[in-house]
Amino acid sequence: MALIRICSSAILLFALAGMARGEELGVFGATYPVAEPDALEEIQARAKEVNWGAFFNDKKMKHLVESYKPAHLKPLPRAKRGRTFTVDLTATLDQDIPDGKGGTLYPRGYRFNPLEYVSLPSTLVILNGEDPGQVRWFKTSRFSGDVSVLLLLSDGAYQQVSGELKRSVYYAPPKILERLRISALPAVASQKGRVMEVEEIVIDQKKN
Repeated sequence: MALIRICSSAILLFALAGMARGEELGVFGATYPVAEPDALEEIQARAKEVNWGAFFNDKKMKHLVESYKPAHLKPLPRAKRGRTFTVDLTATLDQDIPDGKGGTLYPRGYRFNPLEYVSLPSTLVILNGEDPGQVRWFKTSRFSGDVSVLLLLSDGAYQQVSGELKRSVYYAPPKILERLRISALPAVASQKGRVMEVEEIVIDQKKN
């Protein structure tokens, strides 16, 4: 059930950009056997001379995995004042949506609110994984033991944060932060009827 809730949240908030597909294009023109086997032997000999361990050693690969984070993240500052507000997710189509039969399913200019059709079962918690204080705050918060919470990072190495909190974490696309009008962290977002309620939280400076 927890997985279903998380998947439902992801479907609502994240859009897939598309899929790249490789296809077999066939053979064009005449084909010939390799006429110079010595060239292949020379390449193999040169490859044996390279110290591949210097490029692909376990320590280096482990560091690359542990420190990975996508480009174009949007680090946000700590909240200096608490605030709670609501966000209307109603959007306006900027192009016609075809019905697959030569007609139009939804015309350009059509307005819709996804929360009228989909319920968001997960609470979103967004924090900066580079800020140890925010990570410690999450550990002691009411969200820590809630498996329905979807934890998003605005910055930081996900593997490190995931290991410390012993739970799955995901990166927060900047467009979601902008759409929810989040300007400071940590922040909590949850559905309240047809709107999203967002809370930016001031954490205890002394403890965190």
